[in-house]
Amino acid sequence: MMPQENAGRAEGERRKADALTTLAERRKVYVNRVRRALLLALLAAETATIDEVRFAIELPDGLNPKLFGAAPGPLARAGIIHAIGFTKTCRPQGHARPVTVWRLADRPAAERWLRAHPDQPDPAEDDSAPDVQRSLFPLTTNEPTSTVAAAGVGMEN
Repeated sequence: MMPQENAGRAEGERRKADALTTLAERRKVYVNRVRRALLLALLAAETATIDEVRFAIELPDGLNPKLFGAAPGPLARAGIIHAIGFTKTCRPQGHARPVTVWRLADRPAAERWLRAHPDQPDPAEDDSAPDVQRSLFPLTTNEPTSTVAAAGVGMEN
């Protein structure tokens, strides 16, 4: 592998970690719910994918489901779960992309985590509240993305 490929991959991983950290901070109530659902699924079946969690958790309208990606990492780094492979998503809107298959690594730690992280009520709907959960990464926008703008899409005369 060439040095620029390593640097590009490292920068991509850094950006991913930054985005997931932002999601976890700004959507903490929902990310906590996703983590709880993942652990409960793993306690029941020993393995699970995020698909089971996506079917179990209903997000409020307008909340971007990218927050599901922020859930497993800290549990894996804590040694509570670990990845054992990949499978294709069963959600049609996922276009058969690969999703991680997770296995429970430490049942007592999962149970302790669940006790230490109870479910929280939905955040206030008031947009002036300091912990607004809905404004990060909107689902739709009328502004072109940098990729669209760079490609000149929508710039035709």
